[in-house]
Amino acid sequence: MTNIPDDDQPDLPPDIEHLLRGLTGGGELDPQVASMMQGMGLDKVDPQMLAMVMSQVQAMFSAPEGKTAVNVELATDIARKTVAAAGDSLAADADRRAAEEAVQVGGMWLDAVTELTSPGLRGVAWSRAEWVEETMPVWTDLVEPVAEGVTAAVGNALSSQLEQLGDAGLPPGLVDQAGPMLRRMHGSMFSMQLGQGTGTLAGEVLTGCEVSLPLVAAPTVVLMPASVRTFAEGLQVDEPQARLYLAVREVARVRLFGAVPWLAPALLAAVRDYAADIRIDTDAIEEAVRAIDPSDPEAVQDALQGRMFAPQQSPAQKAALARLETLLALVEGWVDVVSDRATRQHLPQVDALGEAVRRRRATGGPAEKAFGALVGLELRPRRLRDAANLFAALEDAGGPAARDAAWRHPDLAPGADDLDDPLGYVERAGRPGGDELDDELDRLLSGEDPA
Repeated sequence: MTNIPDDDQPDLPPDIEHLLRGLTGGGELDPQVASMMQGMGLDKVDPQMLAMVMSQVQAMFSAPEGKTAVNVELATDIARKTVAAAGDSLAADADRRAAEEAVQVGGMWLDAVTELTSPGLRGVAWSRAEWVEETMPVWTDLVEPVAEGVTAAVGNALSSQLEQLGDAGLPPGLVDQAGPMLRRMHGSMFSMQLGQGTGTLAGEVLTGCEVSLPLVAAPTVVLMPASVRTFAEGLQVDEPQARLYLAVREVARVRLFGAVPWLAPALLAAVRDYAADIRIDTDAIEEAVRAIDPSDPEAVQDALQGRMFAPQQSPAQKAALARLETLLALVEGWVDVVSDRATRQHLPQVDALGEAVRRRRATGGPAEKAFGALVGLELRPRRLRDAANLFAALEDAGGPAARDAAWRHPDLAPGADDLDDPLGYVERAGRPGGDELDDELDRLLSGEDPA
């Protein structure tokens, strides 16, 4: 440590000097560090506020390296606080009974229009906090590739800035420690963003899998009573009718995911493939970081808004996005058609309810935009009406069996080109000889001689 005359020691308030000594191990305060802190104006900061900041800095320095870029506990905690701040409570017994009955009735109505089923489904009513806790593992799995890339890019950019400060006199040991700390800090920031996005989304969803991803596994069929109530009031529709319509849609989704074993993995794989090939715009990040204080997490987060991802999508990303958008549209298009068939004779306001749901999906909301900023994509079935028209055309040509047969195998399912030409797909699906080819394929797969 450098020894200098007492007259040249920086004049720091006793409380500030004590805090700084505690941060550096309790010994004598290095005059270079003291001068730097004084130059930054920390000698004029409220000691209590500085103590809080120091404790956060110490925690970041001492935090162990995580196995993944996403801190699941932190994300879940932030999501819980987000839903609590907006207002949340456990579902009342009456809401739980209503959800269970609506799912039972919805299942019976669907039995009359589709043979796709998943046995043993049961309806439950969840609070927003319950939805957060149950779906967070899936969200974490989906955003992990993005978190790793963004955290590494931001950590490198901030470390570069600290190295420049080191050249200007920052103690070398502090620079060496700061790199891993900054990476952990941004990993925590990303986890906080994930928690905020999930918590906001929990306040908007009407059912467990409304975003068309298999977030809740069968046999659980989830209704969100508080959101269902708000949805019905906004449409001026009686709540039991809205609950029944939404229950039919959710049962249809859960049945589809359960009866088509390749569908859920294909959806999740498309999201992960898109996220894994995301290109981080390091130039934009470095430009944003250059003008901010690395010790201020909120300033870092604000500066990075809209700058994390490269403006051009890679070919692999474009392919994954095309698969994802097509699958989302097919899921919701099929749900639209079978839900309409199942409810039309039972619910007088089915047209208003159906149009309101389609409008929700077409326009998106704040939470969807939050995930667009977080993952770089929007979970939106852009071609929902095209997919619904295709399934309706299949049904007109060959009945419900022909409509549902499109899900038999991923190679037989409609693609993006088929959404452009639904009648062409219907014609190809109904050509003579299709059954013979299917029978021959079944014999081949079972080990029998197709000859």
